[in-house]
Amino acid sequence: MLEALKVIILGIVEGITEWLPISSTGHLILVEEFIQLDLSHDFVEMFNVVIQFGAILAVIMLYFHKLNPFSPKKTEKQKMLTIQLWVKVVIATIPAMVIGLLFDDYVDEHFMNAYVVAAMLILYGIFFIIIEKRHEGVTPKASKLSQLSIPMVLAIGGFQVLAMIPGTSRSGATILGGLLVGASRSVAAEFTFFLAIPVMFGWSLLKMIKFGLAFTGQELFLLLLGCVVSFGVSVFAIKFLMQYIKNHDFKVFGYYRIVLGIIVFLYFAVSALLV
Repeated sequence: MLEALKVIILGIVEGITEWLPISSTGHLILVEEFIQLDLSHDFVEMFNVVIQFGAILAVIMLYFHKLNPFSPKKTEKQKMLTIQLWVKVVIATIPAMVIGLLFDDYVDEHFMNAYVVAAMLILYGIFFIIIEKRHEGVTPKASKLSQLSIPMVLAIGGFQVLAMIPGTSRSGATILGGLLVGASRSVAAEFTFFLAIPVMFGWSLLKMIKFGLAFTGQELFLLLLGCVVSFGVSVFAIKFLMQYIKNHDFKVFGYYRIVLGIIVFLYFAVSALLV
């Protein structure tokens, strides 16, 4: 029962932080200092990635009509635009899939620590503030998903690669990439959601295969519970973000990241001194 409660809390944290550009990894690392699953290290490492599968399902459910090229409610032109959208998603996924497969183990071994997470939280927080201030009063080049060009989506895909460094935030990196290439906030956010589907699904599958797919009954239950909670919370987080950015920019998330990064750094630095 206690482990299930821990998983529920972790699922809530994942569902909120996966879609807001504030780094789910940074939050999970901090939360896990106080809420540690009494399970093997390999399972916990895999759990923190696969729990994202629930978040992916939230995107698919909320945007099913927009993502479905076979919907009878769409005109032929709308179906073609949907197919083009998927082609752009696949193209933007290529950099992360290639580089991710090559460097996944290296990143886990050398960058998965609290100090890297803290540094990335602060650095990208500063980037958000600078980029948003630079874009004040600027008309976006792409105010619709259909206006995203191939070079633009490739650039966004390149920014997604940066999210391999813990603390960067996958959504944060791709939203920043979208803003830099001229996408509106809503287009940058939506394309980030859609880009997550193949990337997060593939990453989750890779982690499960590395774990060995040999789950105990308890592990399987906790994994499914985490995904369900992550799914439910993600629905609300995505709706909140899309409503919020209709009238606000991303600077508040930048300030939040800086504060969180400082907290993470100080907490682990003090903890190391007290050991």
